[in-house]
Amino acid sequence: MVGSGFGNLFKIPELRQRIFYTAALLAVYRIGVYIPTPGINAGALKDLFAAMQGTIVGVFNMFSGGALEQLSVFALGIMPYISASIILQLLTVVIPHLEELKKEGEQGRKKITQYTRYGTVVLSIIQGFGIAVGLEGQTSPTGVAVVFDGGWDFRLMTVITLTAGTAFIMWLGEQITERGIGNGISLIIFAGIVARMPAAVGNTFRLIQQDEMGVFGLVIITVLMVAVIGFIIFVEQGQRRIPVQYAKRVVGRRMYGGQSTHLPLKINSSGVIPPIFASSIIMFPATIGQFADVSWLKAVSDAMQPGGLYYNLLFVGFIVFFCYFYTAVTFNPVDVAENMKKHGGFIPGIRPGKRTADYIDRVLTRITLGGAIYVSAVCVLPTILIAQFNVPFYFGGTALLIVVGVAIDTIAQMESHMLTRHYEGFLKKGAIKGRR
Repeated sequence: MVGSGFGNLFKIPELRQRIFYTAALLAVYRIGVYIPTPGINAGALKDLFAAMQGTIVGVFNMFSGGALEQLSVFALGIMPYISASIILQLLTVVIPHLEELKKEGEQGRKKITQYTRYGTVVLSIIQGFGIAVGLEGQTSPTGVAVVFDGGWDFRLMTVITLTAGTAFIMWLGEQITERGIGNGISLIIFAGIVARMPAAVGNTFRLIQQDEMGVFGLVIITVLMVAVIGFIIFVEQGQRRIPVQYAKRVVGRRMYGGQSTHLPLKINSSGVIPPIFASSIIMFPATIGQFADVSWLKAVSDAMQPGGLYYNLLFVGFIVFFCYFYTAVTFNPVDVAENMKKHGGFIPGIRPGKRTADYIDRVLTRITLGGAIYVSAVCVLPTILIAQFNVPFYFGGTALLIVVGVAIDTIAQMESHMLTRHYEGFLKKGAIKGRR
């Protein structure tokens, strides 16, 4: 049945075109990862990053799809865009003009998107300059300089190259979202993580052959990965369904309403956004501290290494914050209650209007706490367990959550396209319930 579902993908011309378009743009992104920035000693840089595995730089390299360790034109990845999005969403709460733009619908959204692009360029310039200055004084473990010829020529070239690369990735993501299938920004991060999977698997078997890792450790990690993936899929499909009753009303000679339905509230309504936002915020100052030759910045960077106590505490705190923040930004109980009241809908036992909005907000707050705990556990616990077993492995909980979450979301959109045109989906009983 699953095979026939995938066969139906290519029977719909529009969906087939969207899939091929998405695959082509992701291929362009992966090709750009291997185009180096001028003035860099690739061999020395590779040795330097090999010595930094397991640090904040290694995490940043994972999100850039391996582009940072080669300092390619896409070295900054999509993180400046995500950071700019965070800043704009935070400013929306405190700046009345941005709040008004948000309420203006499509035109306001376009204006906010334009501001986000400008912010992305500014952050790319700052991060690009920091990386250029930091690399000038770096050498490989064997003492070979990473930069052939430093100075302002190299700095300006690096800033322009990295900023242009990030702007191009941003454009690719927007094109995938608009003309492809799935969320473009999430798929770019997804592609960067998945593309390194074969190398990670090969490295794991190499460690086993060299007796640096036991078979027992591999079995534990495999079981852990399968369990985490199953847990993610189970929770991502979880919903709290609030019953909604629509009153009967007569219009002319026809009777409308009278049916019972439900308002589905997802346990993790914010999806993979909180860990991505949290990682972006933590990585920005820590990356600068890794390259900057300032004692207190290096001390902060060392204290914020992935897997450490301070990193995990701050990471969990940011995840919980962004779970609530992103849910509040994307779901407004007052608007939902007003729309229900306008169409004659009500929750049994709850008065329409403000009481309904308060009830929905109370339920949403409770399930968001459960969702925040779930996301935090998935992102932090596997990393802690792997560190306790002293097993070097590439994939942590954050990577698994992003890969599985984006895959579920993309498959759900494919299901929607097929079911709209009366084709069978991937599963025999019903469609996959993706994020809403």
